[in-house]
Amino acid sequence: MSELTPREIVRELNRYIVGQDEAKKMVAIALRNRYRRSCVDEAMRNEISPKNILMIGPTGVGKTEIARRLARLAKAPFVKVEATKFTEVGYVGRDVDSIVRDLAENAIRMVKEEHIARVRPRARVLAEDRLAEMLANPQNGKNNAGSNMMDFLLGRKSQEPKLSEEEQQKLSGKKEDIRQQLLRGELEDRELEIEVEESAPQLEVGGSSISLGDMMGNMMPKRTKIRRMKVSEARKILEQQECDKLIDEDAVQEEAIRRAEQTGIVFIDEIDKIAGHRAGSGPDVSREGVQRDILPIVEGSTVNTKYGPIKTDYMLFIAAGAFHVAKVSDLIPELQGRFPVHVQLNSLSKEDFKLILTQPENALTLQYKALLAVDRVMLRFEDSAIEAIAEAACQANENHEDIGARRLHAIFEQVLEDISFNAGDENMPPFELAIDGNYVKAHLSGENKPTDLHRYII
Repeated sequence: MSELTPREIVRELNRYIVGQDEAKKMVAIALRNRYRRSCVDEAMRNEISPKNILMIGPTGVGKTEIARRLARLAKAPFVKVEATKFTEVGYVGRDVDSIVRDLAENAIRMVKEEHIARVRPRARVLAEDRLAEMLANPQNGKNNAGSNMMDFLLGRKSQEPKLSEEEQQKLSGKKEDIRQQLLRGELEDRELEIEVEESAPQLEVGGSSISLGDMMGNMMPKRTKIRRMKVSEARKILEQQECDKLIDEDAVQEEAIRRAEQTGIVFIDEIDKIAGHRAGSGPDVSREGVQRDILPIVEGSTVNTKYGPIKTDYMLFIAAGAFHVAKVSDLIPELQGRFPVHVQLNSLSKEDFKLILTQPENALTLQYKALLAVDRVMLRFEDSAIEAIAEAACQANENHEDIGARRLHAIFEQVLEDISFNAGDENMPPFELAIDGNYVKAHLSGENKPTDLHRYII
């Protein structure tokens, strides 16, 4: 984080997102302020809270992508939620506390992956040893298979007969031979039986799954079953088992909770859909009621999760909405005050579309080139094709609903429909295909076809 100055953050965001300089500037400042806050003394640090951001702009202009890329850049836990998915407390549906629970799950997954990456080299060696032992002595893969539940509760385990010294030496030599064969990749397709844990039953509650094993505190022993698989598949399972043994689950949870509280980013989309006053009387389940429930989360509260209580005081909340019908002032005043930074995102112009098609890493043109190259079709998009696609997208957004950059997906599918359908024949030789402006115009029809305005000039 110390190396990510606001200019560096904007430079990184420019690799994937075109335009919207004001929004990039605001999120870059918010992210840098997190680092600045971590450097001040603790007494002052506790008084500094994030300045939440409200993005205002039509769909498809980059609101979600800016937040997602920002979280990935900062390696921060991130969750995206739709404001319309929640209902007021006391009604059937998701409650707003699930936002924090989802963020905690993402933080656990992120930290666990980092810990696993550290121990994976050691786990790979241990997995190879176990694999060699199983192949040398197949019974080792299913030692506890069929064990009685009472045996676990009473501490009784089946005792294996002890091997003589000569048998042990013979088995050791066999294991070494098998280990060398594994290193040479000679046994990848060989099958063996391995004991794996059965997944605990899941209970669906309030739109989320709860493991019955977690509810009972893992008091009962894990149920296992025997699976027959190839060595290449067994290696992955054994490596994951060894990784789980090597990492400290308590340390993972402690670090994940710290990251969720201090660096978590919550993106609340479609917040304009819960704005405005509903006519009539009675409780408003999906609008003001949801705003009132979201307010404590954004203000700062403590939410109980299965990993422990998590405070939301220092999480960064980024809300977004088109605000075509409702206005920002239609939100309840308390919620408006919790999003002090407002930034307007602009609709995309023809020049923006041209940049989107050519500038970002993994742009749409590069994606379709890579997809069709699998079937030996080498596409080449000429400048006239880029111009025609950008023109068609811009006019379609002006004449119909403005769906931003998502319009490009519809146009590409229409332009490349015949090529995508006919490619893939095993008898078809590799060939290059140049897409120009005339080809684009010929394959566009209906709402995506550019309009010739000269016909209407008198």
